[in-house]
Amino acid sequence: MVDESVIAAAAGLSVTASLPFLLYGAWIMIDAETVTWNVLTHHLKYIAVGLSLTTVPVVTWMLPRILGQMTGDAVIHAFFGLQAYALLVFALTGIVRIFQAKHGSGAYHDPDADIDDLHENMGHWRSRLRVGVAGFMILWLCAWVTGLYRFYILHLLPALT
Repeated sequence: MVDESVIAAAAGLSVTASLPFLLYGAWIMIDAETVTWNVLTHHLKYIAVGLSLTTVPVVTWMLPRILGQMTGDAVIHAFFGLQAYALLVFALTGIVRIFQAKHGSGAYHDPDADIDDLHENMGHWRSRLRVGVAGFMILWLCAWVTGLYRFYILHLLPALT
């Protein structure tokens, strides 16, 4: 059986490796003067990798173990993580509307169409998306820092003493 510290390190490395993908994906949207369908899909490729690197360890290793570790720092870590994913779901409600507007407008064949021109509520949907993504990133960082603290307390500190 693999030592729990090795699994914890692998999960932590995976989650940490997701940060550059999430930040670069966000930067693509921030840096774009006009958000076209090509910009949006380029952005989503990086975000998908980042979310996969975070979500797989959460679902396969962290969630199954959380009920057996109800310490204060575990609860804080889980709270930040769950709130981050709640805001991600909120952001996805904006993405779904954007995709629906793109599909309904018949603009799939025009990759350079400005998505703001597709529907009168596009600004609201994009705002929902921005709030959800910004909240996700802030809470993700809080969960990451508390996760690093937990890794140190549970796995590194006992090995050093």
